[in-house]
Amino acid sequence: MLNNQKQILLVASGDLRLAANQICWPEQAKAEALLIAAVEKIGWTVKRAHAYDEEKKHGFIDSQKMGINVFRTIDAYQPIIVLETVWQYTHHVLAGLFTHKGPILTLANWSGTAPGLVGMLNLNGSLTKAAVEYSTLWSENFDDDFFNDSLQEWLLTGAIKHDQSHVKSFDNIKIPLNDEITGRAFARQLKANKTIMGVFDEGCMGMYNAIVPDELLHPTGFFKERLSQSSLYAAMLKVTDAEAEAVLNWLLQKGMTFNWGTDTVTELTREQTLEQCKMYIAATRIADDFGCGTIGIQYQQGLKDLTVASDLVEGLLNNQDRPPVFDEAGVELYPGEALPHFNEVDECAGIDAYVTYYLWKQLGMPGENTLHDLRWGQYYQDGNINDFVWVFLISGAVPAAHFTGGYKGASSERQPAMFFRLGGGSLKGISKPGHLVWSRIYVMDNQLHADMGVGESVLLPEAETNRRWQATTPQWPIMNAVLKGVSRDQMMGRHKANHIHVVYTTGQASAHQACRIKAAAFAELGIKVHICGDVDYKGTQF
Repeated sequence: MLNNQKQILLVASGDLRLAANQICWPEQAKAEALLIAAVEKIGWTVKRAHAYDEEKKHGFIDSQKMGINVFRTIDAYQPIIVLETVWQYTHHVLAGLFTHKGPILTLANWSGTAPGLVGMLNLNGSLTKAAVEYSTLWSENFDDDFFNDSLQEWLLTGAIKHDQSHVKSFDNIKIPLNDEITGRAFARQLKANKTIMGVFDEGCMGMYNAIVPDELLHPTGFFKERLSQSSLYAAMLKVTDAEAEAVLNWLLQKGMTFNWGTDTVTELTREQTLEQCKMYIAATRIADDFGCGTIGIQYQQGLKDLTVASDLVEGLLNNQDRPPVFDEAGVELYPGEALPHFNEVDECAGIDAYVTYYLWKQLGMPGENTLHDLRWGQYYQDGNINDFVWVFLISGAVPAAHFTGGYKGASSERQPAMFFRLGGGSLKGISKPGHLVWSRIYVMDNQLHADMGVGESVLLPEAETNRRWQATTPQWPIMNAVLKGVSRDQMMGRHKANHIHVVYTTGQASAHQACRIKAAAFAELGIKVHICGDVDYKGTQF
């Protein structure tokens, strides 16, 4: 790489919310110091492209306006590192990176304390969609051989090549004929019948990668109904107190626990939960009014200034066994069915949620599914487990059917105040052990793609699960997951999103077969499919 100054620019995209940026700033400052020391050790220097703000008490780019102004002042041909230790809003820096001419490196510290890994993966998925060339890297302390060798590679060549030997194009493999027929027949029926995707405001928290352009979506049989979160709030005001109490009583009778207190600023209150019950009823009624087969609520940034969090609502909608909701005429809506919900209005996950729910039901398996943040992970060895175990977390959308004990194993805790000022509870639990199919739909080269594989949710000792919760976000539902045949670095180097989609199967053999069938269904929808890791695509191992 030609750079006479041997100088790297450093930028940090942050949250939009002041409290989140302030709380996470110490992690960012620590990571920046480690990065600068590592860069200087190999004879380069780092120039921060924007200053620490003494008034705001953080040094993040916290708006698109600020980001555009920062990039106006820098040399567009210099190599640039975007260092993330916090959830970041991609649109804060997308405009500047879109026109940057020099090599781009996205970098995160390997830590669960603040969601920098999640933020970086969202940035990666967004840059991929925008056709911006970039490299990506991660490290715990910025002193390991993998980091140093990769950084040297980037400085010398302008790019880092990660191992993708675990990936096979579905176009180049042959699955059993019956699986191919089953998957493609399902997809052809979906395209013929079509379905409506209810979108309560697009573009949650800067997630450019979560917006599927209509021209790519329509060939799959999905069509958006663009709804407003203000309409959802208005509909909540029409729900009676008695209707909300009925939903809450149903959950209490199922054995769910609510960790209520009295301080609305820091604790979950019964009143907050009842408000969430009203949102649950209102969302279901609006979905029925518009004929939606799946819906996504943005919540951030619209509803957060008006009402409680949507997360309990999302998990209830994704569960087949859920509190009944009736229209004004007393007719039950979506009786006996989940109403697939995609958290943070991630439309890529919306396609996946709907396809998975109904395909799994056709295959005779429970269809409840969810997205998670690919939050963090560590190697774990004890008993029957000797593998890298990921921590999957998400604030909402996880159905009680995924938890050990179902509703009896579920609790609701107040969402962290730095993200959820008006409160509201989560649907928290520990994901039960079992075999999985994982997937992620994303946009690349102006086409829908999907990475898919198999995995396993593992049950760790209670102390270890609690340690992982405390290292991340203990209010949220957790899944401790192993991805078969995909290493940590292969996953990070390949994954094009902050989210990963998971669904249980009835066993190991059914996981591999369902993965094959789902791959065929996606391919028939026009999605370019990539099989990742140890998938028995030939159907000969089980």
